[in-house]
Amino acid sequence: MDLIDIFQRLGLALAIGAAVGVERHWRERDEPEGARIAGIRTFTLIGMTGGIAGLLDQGLTPDGLSGLVVASFLLAVAMVMLRFGLMEARAEGSFSATTVIAGITTFGLGALAVLGDMAAASAAGAAMVTVLASREFLHGAIRRLTWVELRSAVVLLAMGFVLLPLIPATPYGPFGGVLPRSLVILVIMLASISFVGYVAVRLIGGGRGDLVAGAVGGLVSSTASTLAMARQSLAVADGSAGPAAGAIAAGSVSLVRTGLLLLALAPAIAERLLWGLLVAGALMMVVAVSLVARKGATSEAALPTNPFELLQVLKMALMITVIAFLARAASQVFGDAGLYAVSGLTALADVDAATVTVAGMLPTLSVEVATIAVSIAIVSNMVAKVVYAAAIGTKGFAARLAVATLVAIGSGVIVTLAAGLI
Repeated sequence: MDLIDIFQRLGLALAIGAAVGVERHWRERDEPEGARIAGIRTFTLIGMTGGIAGLLDQGLTPDGLSGLVVASFLLAVAMVMLRFGLMEARAEGSFSATTVIAGITTFGLGALAVLGDMAAASAAGAAMVTVLASREFLHGAIRRLTWVELRSAVVLLAMGFVLLPLIPATPYGPFGGVLPRSLVILVIMLASISFVGYVAVRLIGGGRGDLVAGAVGGLVSSTASTLAMARQSLAVADGSAGPAAGAIAAGSVSLVRTGLLLLALAPAIAERLLWGLLVAGALMMVVAVSLVARKGATSEAALPTNPFELLQVLKMALMITVIAFLARAASQVFGDAGLYAVSGLTALADVDAATVTVAGMLPTLSVEVATIAVSIAIVSNMVAKVVYAAAIGTKGFAARLAVATLVAIGSGVIVTLAAGLI
C-alpha cells in the first residue's frame, strides 16, 4: 500500500464518518451544545479512528494475530459510545440505541475502507446514511402497513431464501417437462412486482384519485383493475371520466411492465416489441392524464387485493404451470397455430402468464414465432378489457377505453413495424 493509496483510504474513512455525522447532527440540530451524544465532529473522528486502527493493525500486528488492534480500538469506541448513550438515555428518558450502533458501524466502515474493499465501504456508508435519514418515512410506513402486508413480505423472503434452494432444477413431465425452480423464480418475480404496487397504494392512499390507483393497480393486474373501474363507473354520479382514466392508466402500466418483463426474460423478443409497447403505453397514459385534467375526476379508487396471500400465490403458480404445459403440448401437436391459440385464449384473463410461458419456450421456438405469440396475447388482453368494460361499465366508460385501446394498438403496431424495417 503506497502513500497515495493510504491517503485515499483514510479520506474515504473520514468521508463516511462526516456523512453520518451530518445526518446525526442535523437531526439534533436544535439541541444545545453538549446535549447530543455525537455530532459531525465526533462521527468524523470515529471514521478516522477506524481507518487509523486499520493502518496500525497492518503495521504492528504480528502474523496470526491479525485484527487485534482493530478489535481493541472497536471495544474502546463501543464502551465510550455506550457510556454516553446511557447518560443521554437517562437524561431524556429515551431508549433509542441508533446513535450508538451508528457510531460502532462508522468505526467498522472506516477500518474496512483501509483494510478491505473501498467500494464496499463506500456503498455501505451511503446505505447507512440513507437508512438513518429515512426515519420518518420508515416509521410512517410501518404505522400504515398491516400485519397482512408484513406477513406477505415474510412469505416472499421464505420463498426466495428457504423454499427456492430446495426446489429441483430438473424438468418433469411430457412435452419438454416443467422446470419447478424456474416456475418458482417467475412466481417470485411477478409477485414482487405486484407487492410493490400494493404497498405503493397503501402508502399513497386510494383517495388521491382513480389515475394514481389505476396506474399502481396495473402493476397487480390490469384486467382486475379494469373490472373494478368498470363497476365503479356505474356508481359515479358526475360521469365516468375518472374510472376510465384509472382503467386506461392500468393498461398503460401493464404494457410497460410487459416490455420490461420481456427485457428481463427474453431480450430477443423485447428487441422487436419493446419500443412499440413503450410508445403505446405512453400514449395511453397521455389519454388518461388528459381525461383527469379535463374532467377533474377525483373519485375514490378501489385498492388492489393483496398479491401475497398464499392462495393467490398458489393460483399463480398453478396457472403458469398449466399454461406452460398446454402451450408446449399445443406447439408440438398442432404446431405454431396451436401456440397462437393458447396465447390468445390465456390472455383473455391475464397477459403475464402467456408472456412468461412463451419467453420460457424461446430456446425451442424461433424468435419470429415467439414474437407473434406474445403479440397475440397482448392484443387479445387489450381487446378483452374493452369487451369487459362494455359488458360491466357505462357506455361512456367503455367508449373512452375503446378509443385509448385503439390508439395504443395502432401506434404500437406502427412503431413495431417501423423498428423492424429499420
